[in-house]
Amino acid sequence: MTARDVVVLDYGSGNLRSAQRALERVGAEVEVTADRDRALNADGLVVPGVGAFEACMTGLRAIGGDTIIADRVAAGRPVLGVCVGMQILFARGVEFGVESQGCGQWPGSVTRLDAPVIPHMGWNVVDAAPGSALFKGLDADTRFYFVHSYAAQAWEGAPDALLTWASHHVRFLAAVEDGPLSATQFHPEKSGDAGAALLANWVEGL
Repeated sequence: MTARDVVVLDYGSGNLRSAQRALERVGAEVEVTADRDRALNADGLVVPGVGAFEACMTGLRAIGGDTIIADRVAAGRPVLGVCVGMQILFARGVEFGVESQGCGQWPGSVTRLDAPVIPHMGWNVVDAAPGSALFKGLDADTRFYFVHSYAAQAWEGAPDALLTWASHHVRFLAAVEDGPLSATQFHPEKSGDAGAALLANWVEGL
């Protein structure tokens, strides 16, 4: 089978090289770039993200990344958001009382986890959606690596989306699979063999 062509979108945020290495590990041909044509035409697009919601959106808009995502989704071409790269797919992010506008691919807000220990950092199990393609072949007790203080804690999007949940004192969305648009709140590139299996599942579906 021909290796899948994946672009990791470079908009100044995220563990770009670790994402690249993790995807190459599962057989993808990977380029880290901000080039619009490459990002639009690759078999798959990965949108990483680390840090503050508003800062990520500022960087994303500076390269037209929000329209790249929108155009790919409209054309049915796969996109995978990771960590803050998942959060910015929602309509709004609220940090320190300030509301920022996201990409708006999904309605709803990303808000602070109401937990005594923040950030939520470390390994956690997830409650994978029945029929999930991302979590295919993974056991229920499989753990993934999280590091975040904010998350989407409700779903207002398409009723047929596949929703995977996790808990850190409160329940939050750990992953979403909605047609061509998928995302994980955890870091698959930091999740060892479990993350590699998930990325392999995503790449296989491209």
